[in-house]
Amino acid sequence: MKRFRFPLQPVATWRAHQEALAREAFAGAVRACGEAEAALEAARARVTALAAELAAGRGERFAGAREAHALLAHRRECAAEAEAARALETARAMLAQKRAAYVAAHQRREILTRLEQAARRTHTAETAREEQAAFDDLAGRAHAARRRTFSP
Repeated sequence: MKRFRFPLQPVATWRAHQEALAREAFAGAVRACGEAEAALEAARARVTALAAELAAGRGERFAGAREAHALLAHRRECAAEAEAARALETARAMLAQKRAAYVAAHQRREILTRLEQAARRTHTAETAREEQAAFDDLAGRAHAARRRTFSP
């Protein structure tokens, strides 16, 4: 039986490598998206805490300087929350882009895998046919040799 050799093996190896790179990039995007979500949640928690602190402070005697500092801190946290929301949207867009790139790389590799499987099936059938032809030839020769021995 002759050995199977897939002529597109270098391309298949390269595409598998490209798929692995795309998978790693997608994993990084998933991680970045998770971190951005956590940062947004933390910013929202800080804004909520400052808002609660401002509301609690309004029940007491009005202190202008303290109120001004609290409002400034609240505005900074609101701006940080808005920045975290923009960062999350950017991370989600990057995630979608990396997902699409990974899916495309996987499909390109899968095409070559299917081609290799088809070529392997063809090779196996061809080899089996050649082997059967050799056995048939061997059996025919053995039969012909036996026939000559017994013939007058």
